[in-house]
Amino acid sequence: MARFNIIEAIRERADWNAVALVQGARTLTYRELLERCDAIADSLPKSDSPLRVGVQFPSGIDYVPLAMAVLAAGHCFVPVPDELAPAERAELTQRTALNALITRSDDGFQCKLLDPPAPPFPLDAFAALNPAFIRFSSGTTGKSKGVVLSHESLLDRIRGANEGLRIGPADRVLWVLPMAHHFAVSIVLYLYHGATTIIEEHHLGEDLLRAGSDHRATVMYGSPVHYRQLADAPGEAQWSSLRLAVSTAAALDQKTADKFQRRFHQPLVQGLGIIEVGLPVLNLDAPAGCAEAIGKPLPAYQCQLRDEHEGTGELCLRGPGMFDAYLDPWQPRASVLDEEGWFATGDLARRDAEGRIFLCGRCKSVINVGGMKVFPEEVERVLDAHPKVQRSLVEARAHPLFGEVPVARYIPGADAPTLAELRAHCREHLASYKIPLIFSVVTSLPMTASGKLLRRTPSSDS
Repeated sequence: MARFNIIEAIRERADWNAVALVQGARTLTYRELLERCDAIADSLPKSDSPLRVGVQFPSGIDYVPLAMAVLAAGHCFVPVPDELAPAERAELTQRTALNALITRSDDGFQCKLLDPPAPPFPLDAFAALNPAFIRFSSGTTGKSKGVVLSHESLLDRIRGANEGLRIGPADRVLWVLPMAHHFAVSIVLYLYHGATTIIEEHHLGEDLLRAGSDHRATVMYGSPVHYRQLADAPGEAQWSSLRLAVSTAAALDQKTADKFQRRFHQPLVQGLGIIEVGLPVLNLDAPAGCAEAIGKPLPAYQCQLRDEHEGTGELCLRGPGMFDAYLDPWQPRASVLDEEGWFATGDLARRDAEGRIFLCGRCKSVINVGGMKVFPEEVERVLDAHPKVQRSLVEARAHPLFGEVPVARYIPGADAPTLAELRAHCREHLASYKIPLIFSVVTSLPMTASGKLLRRTPSSDS
């Protein structure tokens, strides 16, 4: 019996004459996209078992049929981000035992066969999953284990996510995120539900505003950085077609949400995207002043706060489309979830009286100041709310008396704040033990490719 394949499901549902992708002056209908996908799939190596095929290719309209072709051929798609250093790329190749790599060439693309090392995972168990996708997350702590998703799990999670997004054939989604980091649940979801994806090559605020207005985009899925640029974009272009703006990849601040809503008359909807789970939580019904919540679980999902202390506990989730295994070291889903099917996210969270969830920080990033817990994300939200601060990063530093203390690095605005102004602002909003001991001015902050702050482990270094 033929195994379920997500590309075949897209093919069965597609309106072949509808536009699937737009980039600049180029368009691909669903017919053209699927025909291109099939032609590429025919050129890929054949195997009775799913091969791991990497795609290292620039984000854009041509990325989509390449990734789809890997899946259509029955292989497992492994995105290889362009920004990886050679050593990182070599590690990904080794840990996935990559069989082939698709890269850009003068003719468009080339598929190079590789001689993989012995895989660090059981090939039979891997193949039995009907694997569609492997991704090593850009987590801020620890070594990523690699997440494996089957075709069936991928379908379950895009259906679960769309109970909140409600994307359909009438939608035109403005795409601004890197495809190597946001493909399986985003692009696949849009294609499965028949929407048009508009790929904008330039990401300045005025470019995004022009694209949204000119193409009459109805949905945008971006990071807080994109929404800050949009809110401050010059020009008077109107974007009256927008019905849903989802903020993901990094914490949304209230200041950005307020500015965006004033300009576009639409709330920013924060969502919690987790590679192991999908998109289980969306802040769809937040009142004014509540943009920093990640919201409530979508209908298909449940959440609980485990080991609560003073209203804060570890966020645990349960629902469809959970990851099928960690790749390296190999851990099937059943060995990771607890006996009731809960996945512990490692995020500390609290709930308000209406059931909305607020993230407080990562379990591993909590700063212990003489026995008092400090969530760096909370301190960063306060600093980022200062009108003279663009963005901040708060971390732990070892201290001989208190064990750890918070220290802050920040990017100032055009009018830089004084140290006295920063301390006064913090005293107004934070308990004294949460105020950073040191404030350092920087021109940039370390970020992952998906837009998250990259935190160091605690040290006594300056």
